[in-house]
Amino acid sequence: MLYKSNSKGSRMHFIEALKLRSKLFFLLLLITFGLFSLSIMGASYVNAMKKNIDSLYFGSLIPVTELNEILQKYNSGLSETLYKASRGEISIPTTLFTLEDSLREIDKKWKSYISHYKSQDELEYIDYTDTQIKETNHYFLAIFNALKNGEDVKKLSIHTLEKRLENIQNVLQKLINYEVKSASFERKRFLASYQNMMVQLGIIIAAVIIGVVGVFIYVFKSIQKDQTKLETATKKLKLANKKLERASYTDSLTGLHNRRYFNFIYERELKRAKRNRSYVTFMMLDIDFFKQYNDTYGHIEGDYALKSVAKVLKDTLKRPSDYVFRLGGEEFGVLLSDTDESSSAKLAREICDAVRARELKHEKSTVSEFVTISIGVVCCVADDALDEEILLSRADEMLYEAKESGRDRYIITSNVSAATTKHIQKDELQAS
Repeated sequence: MLYKSNSKGSRMHFIEALKLRSKLFFLLLLITFGLFSLSIMGASYVNAMKKNIDSLYFGSLIPVTELNEILQKYNSGLSETLYKASRGEISIPTTLFTLEDSLREIDKKWKSYISHYKSQDELEYIDYTDTQIKETNHYFLAIFNALKNGEDVKKLSIHTLEKRLENIQNVLQKLINYEVKSASFERKRFLASYQNMMVQLGIIIAAVIIGVVGVFIYVFKSIQKDQTKLETATKKLKLANKKLERASYTDSLTGLHNRRYFNFIYERELKRAKRNRSYVTFMMLDIDFFKQYNDTYGHIEGDYALKSVAKVLKDTLKRPSDYVFRLGGEEFGVLLSDTDESSSAKLAREICDAVRARELKHEKSTVSEFVTISIGVVCCVADDALDEEILLSRADEMLYEAKESGRDRYIITSNVSAATTKHIQKDELQAS
């Protein structure tokens, strides 16, 4: 009987597990279908928007530019050249070269213009414009051939030239005006289309979310009924996650090690350096006038500045033995092993230069138009007499000296025996 009871219980557990798997599989299929649908709709909407943007940009901006360039060639490249030639200001060879080059450019720009997409309404006027351009170009080509054959440029009829120029200017200007109006119309249509697509996409996303949430509620209610132990396991998992979060050693904003990890690493690395009698370097960094930066640009930009400095530190200090920390606020720390004083100074200078080179505007700074940092550096050979607090205190003093001597710089020392117990309060500095 006991064997049968156990066998029956096993079958029940198997059936319950099978039900649970079926429900989870159904949920997975639904989520997959929803995401797939959203991807397709999103791709189609983005593609449609791209076409609208292409139509607006390439259908309006470039054509107007090309037409203006053609008009410019008629004015400065052809007419002005002939005026100067008739007054004897330029030579005939120069005149011939300029005429030929201008006609070639006009033909090239016009072919490029008509190669773009044109609506049916545009084609008729474009055909008319094409005829006028050909006639005008034929006129200038005839002048070119006459001058080439030795005709006197002073015999050129200025009145006829001006009439030709006025006519082609009017024709091209009408076409330019049409393109500008077309651009305005396309922009209105694009905005309307964009708003419509956003509404449709919002409706679809809302429907999918509601459907997924509904199924989630149903599935998890079923799971709760069938698997009473799941809630207990979930609570234990949440508690474990909270403990893991509390033990985390990463600063959530910058991705650097945090102060908690610094306290752990600093002691360990200092002991290792003492055992090996090797160099140890500690840098204390501070963003100059950060309070004014936050007051001027807001905390979002302030966070961005912190992340920018963090990225410079990550990019500059890449060795496995290089440790970078965000100690708090705008203050950062760098701990280096086996790096002598010369190399430490070089790294500090590179960090200062790299932060400045990011060109983050800081109009309230009195040392630069961009965000800068000040660095206090202590580099020495570790021995048993080296005190942990002295190293930090000296780095803090060097940072204070860097700020007092003008900021946007580093101050380095290897003297840790003459350290004082000076404690600098950051809110007493001018805009740390």
